[in-house]
Order: sequence, then structure tokens, then C-alpha cells
Amino acid sequence: MHVPDGFIDATTSLATGAVAVAGVTLALRGARRELDDRTAPMAGLVATFVFAGQMMNFPVGAGTSGHLLGGTLAAVLAGPWTAVLAITVVLMVQSLLMADGGITALGTNITLMALVAVAVGWLVFVGVRAVLPRRTASVAPAAAVGAFVSVPAAALAFTAIYAVGGTAPVALDTVLTAMLSWHLVIGLGEAVITGLVVASVVAVRPDLVHGARDAFEARRLEIRAPA
Repeated sequence: MHVPDGFIDATTSLATGAVAVAGVTLALRGARRELDDRTAPMAGLVATFVFAGQMMNFPVGAGTSGHLLGGTLAAVLAGPWTAVLAITVVLMVQSLLMADGGITALGTNITLMALVAVAVGWLVFVGVRAVLPRRTASVAPAAAVGAFVSVPAAALAFTAIYAVGGTAPVALDTVLTAMLSWHLVIGLGEAVITGLVVASVVAVRPDLVHGARDAFEARRLEIRAPA
């Protein structure tokens, strides 16, 4: 999913850069409500895990590549605003220090992976949670569904950006087919990994999982309620 330099024209790159700056600015404000001394370490662990997962790139054709995104995982564990910041930091380190993703395309990559993937994954997670029982056991399946949907959603967003400002000599339908088909497969892997990781953390420390706090508090109140 990392977009290289020169794949998107300058005008479109500037536009996605502006979107990225606006999104990160909002995330800086929103993260203040999600983080405290007890939950801040979770954000660091999430960023480290996403960094490691995104380093495993493989080509999917039409000049593009694919890898795990980690947006839904980060949002469920640390909160959606914090997830935006964590993935943004990961993308900046990868671009500036490891040449993974173009510098001029940094705004595009942040828009796709730190904004679109996180937003779609979190909203799907919240929607699935709304129809499942209010229990901590429902958190992992909902996170898995959100993770699955978020990956092709980001791929579709990239295709839309490419349609507006793509410069590579590759037909739009070729890019769409390559991105969507492969990222549906990647989405399945992301769903499995996200579900397993979230389930493991919820089983040990549900109080530290942002997406499980309401269920954890409800269970705690039930335990304390007099018979």
C-alpha cells in the first residue's frame, strides 16, 4: 500500500498532504481524551507492532505493493485518534529513514493508512459491536470484521486518488483489479491477526483495550451489584 514518489502528481499529492495535516491535527486533540498514564504504553506497543507488520511488503502488480495495515488493531487497542497518530509516526519513520514509501507521497500514505483505514475499521467495529452482545468476548470478532473491511477500503481510496492524479503508465482498471483483488486477500490475513491479538489482550487486560472498556465496565458493575 505504500505509494512511491512519482506515482501521484504534485497537485494531488499536495491535496492529500493537506488532508493528512488536517486529520493529524484533529487526532492530536482527540488523543488527549484517550490517553493517560495507564494507557499510553499501549500506544507505543501498538506502533511497534504495526511497524513490524508493515515492513513485510510484497508486490501485487501494476507497480503497487501490499502489506498489513494495522489501522483497526491500533484503533481498538488504543483508540481511533491515538491510532491515527501511531500509524502516522510509523509511516514517517518508514519514509524518512527507511525509504519505504515516497517522501512526496507521505501525505497520500497517511491519508490512506492512518485516516481511511483507521476510520473505516473503527466505524465498522462500532457498528458490529452494536449488534453483538455487550460482552468483552464480542470485541475480537468485531475487530476482525473491521480489519477485513478497512483493507479493501484503503485500496479503493488509493484507486480513487490514482484516478485523479496518477502518473504511472498503468490503466486505471488494471490498478483497480490488482489493488482490490490482492487486498481482499490481505484483508483476510489482517482480520485473523487483528482478531487473535485483540482476543489475547482482552483475555489478560480488558481494562487497557479501548474498544472493550464499555463491556469491561458493564461486567464490573454486574459483579459489584448486590444479588
